[in-house]
Amino acid sequence: MNHIYDMIIIGGGPAGYTAALYAARAGLDTVLIERLAAGGQMTLTGTIDNYPGFEEGIDGFTLGMKMQQSARRFGAKTVYAEATAVDFSEKVKKISTSGEHFLGKTVVISTGADPRELGLPNEKALTGKGIHYCSHCDGGFYRDKSVIVVGGGNSAAADALYLSRLAAKVCIVHRRDTLRASKVYQEPLEKAGNIRFVWNSTVSDLIADEKVTGVKIRNRITDCVTSVNCDGLFISIGRRPASGFLSGHVKLDPDGYIAADESTRTSIPGVYAAGDIRTKALRQIVTAVSDGAVAVHYAEEYLAENP
Repeated sequence: MNHIYDMIIIGGGPAGYTAALYAARAGLDTVLIERLAAGGQMTLTGTIDNYPGFEEGIDGFTLGMKMQQSARRFGAKTVYAEATAVDFSEKVKKISTSGEHFLGKTVVISTGADPRELGLPNEKALTGKGIHYCSHCDGGFYRDKSVIVVGGGNSAAADALYLSRLAAKVCIVHRRDTLRASKVYQEPLEKAGNIRFVWNSTVSDLIADEKVTGVKIRNRITDCVTSVNCDGLFISIGRRPASGFLSGHVKLDPDGYIAADESTRTSIPGVYAAGDIRTKALRQIVTAVSDGAVAVHYAEEYLAENP
């Protein structure tokens, strides 16, 4: 409890371990707190094809371990625990877990955001086996195939447009009779020759053996259920930022993400937000890694000015 770290990092995804690498390599006394395993949500991805440097792709678990080992090489310490409370009211920040407390001069929050699920039976078991939550991550597996996108907001519209350039057929299933997405998406969606809409409907069940082969779609007005074959299902109904323990301690945007610009600086001096947890346009491994490096840059400036 009496030891004061130069930097505490909360969350061991790509943003967190990049921050740990940069901080430890710069000679900062660094500890990273991770509740599950190195890599965060990245570990759920079977093959990552859009992270530079791996021409044959790499699985998320292996990439997460490599990132952890890189940070460990320079002395970054990992503690497996869940951050449950924070206190940023003093110059020295305090992070509490179920088992102990940590004190640090700076803090990088990289707890990420979890995709919202449909809550269907076997949804978790089939994640990565036909069920996906990120079109830019996994859309490449469905070239010239048939996919379904669930959702009606900007994310779903953007995902459908992206997938329409890869897949042979894209079906958008939405629970209402019009999209909630911005008008800027309407015309491109209508012009895409391989996108069709299923209105007033929800995906009520999955059809699968070892992977998804189709879904059951229920019309909310008629209650009629039909089976539709597909190769992949992309769920785009929003994300849930892991920021509950931060409420009242750092400024959040209306959706619960930490309000921080490209500098990663938050409303609290010496506290930074990196990766999917912060307000940003694109949530990808490469943008998370970038945030981690940027956060350490500004943390070093802060430490120089506040010894």
